[in-house]
Amino acid sequence: MAVVKNRGLGRGLNALLGDKPTAEVMSQTTQIPISKICPNSYQPRTCFASDELLKLTESIRSEGVLMPVLIRPNGDGYELIAGERRWRAAQAAGLVEIPAVVRDVSDLQALELAIIENEQRDDLSPIESAAAYNRMIVEFGCTQQQVAEKIGISRVQVSNLIRLLQLSVRIKSMIERRILNMGQARPLVGLPEVIAEKLADECVEQGLSARQMEQAAKKAAKPVEDKVAKEPDADVAALQDELSRKLGLSVELACKPNGAGVLRIRYTQAAELDGVLRKLRG
Repeated sequence: MAVVKNRGLGRGLNALLGDKPTAEVMSQTTQIPISKICPNSYQPRTCFASDELLKLTESIRSEGVLMPVLIRPNGDGYELIAGERRWRAAQAAGLVEIPAVVRDVSDLQALELAIIENEQRDDLSPIESAAAYNRMIVEFGCTQQQVAEKIGISRVQVSNLIRLLQLSVRIKSMIERRILNMGQARPLVGLPEVIAEKLADECVEQGLSARQMEQAAKKAAKPVEDKVAKEPDADVAALQDELSRKLGLSVELACKPNGAGVLRIRYTQAAELDGVLRKLRG
C-alpha cells in the first residue's frame, strides 16, 4: 500500500488517495455512470502505459473497482480528480458505473490532488512534475515555497525540477522516456542546446553518472563563459557604457548564455559608494 504523506489535505482527502479503501471512504462512496464523468483537465500525467491499463482492466473484470475514484461536480456531470487509470480501465472492462466519492474542490486543489496521487505511485516523470508545479505558480499564483508545502517536498526540489523546463524538447523527451534521470539532466540546464544535446547523448551511450555529467557540463561551459567574457555582446557593451556614464564609475556587465550574469560596480572610496547608493534610492 502506498504511503500518503501528511500534506495538510485533511484526513478525508488523504484517505482517498490511498491504495485500499477505508471504512470512512466506503461510507462516502456512490455508484456514478461512467458516461457522466470526464477526464481531469488538470491531469499532470500525459502518458498511460498500455500494458498497465490492460493489466488493470483484467483485474477489474474479475474483481471490480475496489478503490473508488475521486470526482467533483462539473455542469450536468462530473470531472475526475484522482483515479483516471481506474476510470479508463473500467470503461475498457465494459462497466457502466464506477464507485466514486464526490468532493466539491477548487481548481487548485484538483491539480494538487492529481499531482499527489500520481507522485505517490511514481507515475510522473520529472518533466511532468515540473510542468505541474509550474502551472501552480503561473496559473494559480503560488510561490515555490507554497508548492513545496502543498506537495510535501522541499522548495529546492521544486526549483530544480522547474529549471528542467528550460531544456530542449529532445532532452525533455529523453527524461520523459526515463532514459535520462533528473540528476543526469540537471547540469545541462543553461548550456547551449547543441552542447547540451551532445552531452545528453553521451550520457545515455556511456552510462555516465550524475557526478560525471556535472563535470562534463562544467568543462563544456567554460569555453562558452570565456568567450562571453572576451567578446561582449554589442548590446551588453552599450548598456555597460550607459551605466558607467550615469553612475560615474567603472561598470562591468558579464552575461551568460542562460540569461544569468554579474554586474560589478567598482569604486575607490566610500564617498563614491555613497553616491551610488543615493542614486539607487532615488
